[in-house]
Amino acid sequence: MASAILLFLAVVGVILFLAGRFSGRRSDRRVAFLYLAPALALLAVGLVYPAARTIYQSFFDAAGETFIGVDNYRTIFTSSDQLTVLRNTVLWVLVTPFVATGVGLLYAILVDKARLESFAKALIFLPMSISFVGASIIWKFIYEYRPDQVGVNQIGLLNQVIVWAHGTPQQWLVSPPWNTLFLILVMIWIQAGFAMTVLSAAIKAIPDDVVEAARLDGVTALGMFRFVTLPSIRPAVVVVLTTIGIGTLKVFDIVRTMTGGQFDTSVVANEFYSQSFRSGNEGLGAALAVLLFVLVVPIVVYNVRQLRAAEAR
Repeated sequence: MASAILLFLAVVGVILFLAGRFSGRRSDRRVAFLYLAPALALLAVGLVYPAARTIYQSFFDAAGETFIGVDNYRTIFTSSDQLTVLRNTVLWVLVTPFVATGVGLLYAILVDKARLESFAKALIFLPMSISFVGASIIWKFIYEYRPDQVGVNQIGLLNQVIVWAHGTPQQWLVSPPWNTLFLILVMIWIQAGFAMTVLSAAIKAIPDDVVEAARLDGVTALGMFRFVTLPSIRPAVVVVLTTIGIGTLKVFDIVRTMTGGQFDTSVVANEFYSQSFRSGNEGLGAALAVLLFVLVVPIVVYNVRQLRAAEAR
């Protein structure tokens, strides 16, 4: 720690010394580059090099020694196990962002200007303060199953409710593809609070004169949402959808904590971990990491463009 602190002070001292030497010589670009150089170096070491190394490694075998070309990528799109992983990932991306955004938007509209608005918003936002692992443990207890036998009590909330309704308890996390949907529900529970917060702020930013004009024109509640609220908050909706979509593509904690990727519930991020660190298949793990990167980048680019477009208005 002492060495790291001394190194940091030395780097800062060199930067300030050189910046002082350049001052007064119209070398603003040089000074700016000096201040950016440490960050650029850390970015190159911590991001650019690992990304290039991962791409390079994805063309080698499990041991990372023999060059096999695109065989790892061919395995991803032909192996039945990997196709299941891709199917699950697509299901996560198609369901989670839209449902979470829809729930958050509906909740934001319903509690807008209500008497206990702050309290109601705090309730749905609370899951955002819980880590993915913590939320997964909570929901794992909710889905917990005990054999339907005399003297055996259910400890899972969902199965206990079913028993009270004279039904038969189920093993919710072992039957594909429904178990994937039960995992997705956890992500929706967490992200709905984020969607509600952003969209509620966007709704409150709608000018009052626009709302009053619509009401004077006799616009119904549904028409108000369709022709006033939704067009006004469209940039915020797009940002929320893309942000949740990025988080969904990278989901790992929920799957790893609740099922470990078993019972056909694995997704790309979890499979990358399993292949790289549990199965010892470095090549396939690297290929999965590259695939995840390729899937995330277009959404990130689109999100950045939408944010810039919103700021330009």
